[in-house]
Amino acid sequence: MNILQKFLLTAFLFAFFPISATSSERHESINANNPENRHTEISQRQAITIAQQHIKGRVLDIRRNENVYRVKILSDQGSIHIIQVSVSDGTIKSGH
Repeated sequence: MNILQKFLLTAFLFAFFPISATSSERHESINANNPENRHTEISQRQAITIAQQHIKGRVLDIRRNENVYRVKILSDQGSIHIIQVSVSDGTIKSGH
């Protein structure tokens, strides 16, 4: 087998057979796709969006206290509301 044939064979193998992930990478990938192993949290931006769907207005402040975001909104009617949004799943815990 000459050098050109070896080169073409190597190029073919790399092009059509991707290099497999290491064992630990495959394990992490499997765990990341398992809903029971995911530890996802919503972002501040997502909490703001959820709170603004509940109360229309301008966001004045957002703070995180352990497992809830406290979103302070000045409503279009001029009143201030504090909406508590769950960090874990985005549900509204209280809004007034």
